Amino acid sequence: MDVTVKTLSGEDAGTITLADETFGLEPRADILHRVVRWQLAKRQAGTHKVKSRGEINATGKKMYRQKGTGRARHSDKKATQFRGGAKPHGPKVRSHAHDLPKKVRVMGLKHALSARARGEGLIVLDHHRNLAQAQEVQQIGVAPRLLTHPLLRIDDQQGRLRQGRAADHVLQKLAMARRVDDD
Repeated sequence: MDVTVKTLSGEDAGTITLADETFGLEPRADILHRVVRWQLAKRQAGTHKVKSRGEINATGKKMYRQKGTGRARHSDKKATQFRGGAKPHGPKVRSHAHDLPKKVRVMGLKHALSARARGEGLIVLDHHRNLAQAQEVQQIGVAPRLLTHPLLRIDDQQGRLRQGRAADHVLQKLAMARRVDDD
């Protein structure tokens, strides 16, 4: 698959051939759905919690005597049916993450890249080293087609990612930290 290489000013700088095993696949919605659900579940905090009967700050004394009142028998005010009492079967602190095979994760990323390339949502920039100029180009308005969405820069070295910190609309990630739902 051939893709046009663009400069920061929006001009053509040639073409590049992308691998068909990564960018030429027919996108599968089921694989993309599984991978996005897996990523969102891993990101979920899971810090929700309610108090059980043992955690309620109240007396453990019996509310009133067992017999002779004409009312129902109760133990203490921590019971779930009373205001200020415990919450039955409430959420607990837990991890929402679930397993997904590594081959499915890799396949999901390939299908996401293929969907981007097929819909012309993949733009290859020529000079990726000087991303601070991208902010100037956006202010001037020379290449609005290139900078309508935040740029995603994927790189293998942390040092090169530090060079583009000045551009606030550039999302920078290491190659190992990329996600399927990145814009």
